[in-house]
Amino acid sequence: MPQKIALVTGASRGLGYALSQQLCARGWHVVAVARTVGGLEDLDDRVKALGLPGAGDLTLAPMDVTNEDAMRHLCRSIHDRWGGLGLWAHTAIHATALSPAPSIDMKDLDKSIATNLRAASFLIGMVDPLLRAGEGKALFFDDPLPGQPFAAAYGTTKAAQIALARAWQAETRRTGPQIEILSPAPMPTAVRARFYPGEDRKPLADPAAEAGRLLDLAGA
Repeated sequence: MPQKIALVTGASRGLGYALSQQLCARGWHVVAVARTVGGLEDLDDRVKALGLPGAGDLTLAPMDVTNEDAMRHLCRSIHDRWGGLGLWAHTAIHATALSPAPSIDMKDLDKSIATNLRAASFLIGMVDPLLRAGEGKALFFDDPLPGQPFAAAYGTTKAAQIALARAWQAETRRTGPQIEILSPAPMPTAVRARFYPGEDRKPLADPAAEAGRLLDLAGA
């Protein structure tokens, strides 16, 4: 592939937003996926404002990762346009409201399963051949919240997602694609604010700097 092509799922806020900016600054073309159109448009404005020589750009894909038809069509379009992917960073997540384990709302749990586990599993099947074609790698992001009080729905489904990623990692260790499971430092994201309301956010890591550190670790 003449261009370095990255897919970022969950690109409109938090770590996905920061990763998308950093990748563009490093010359990647980023296919940015998120439900929030305004967030994607803001990301596009930020990237255009970089004005860096050799900077990459964006393809905005406003869609829900749980919409399997839409994601299938997107992956097919990536194949037809670029032939493959050099990188997939999966940051799309659903974080439910804080709740004791005996009081989990079943609708919230279903949405957590759909977003955090089923969508990740479906996307692995769709993205795997694109990464093989592009000799690329996938990035997943671990979280210390599983097992913490009042994080049962999010924590359980996030832990399941990482278990899924670890299985894929073990299966592809010799054949590729390469799967990286990284541990971000705590950042002042909307997800963290939900679980730690009132927390002093000043000591938390800057998302842009943390995204750069994680990409360096991944060799991107």
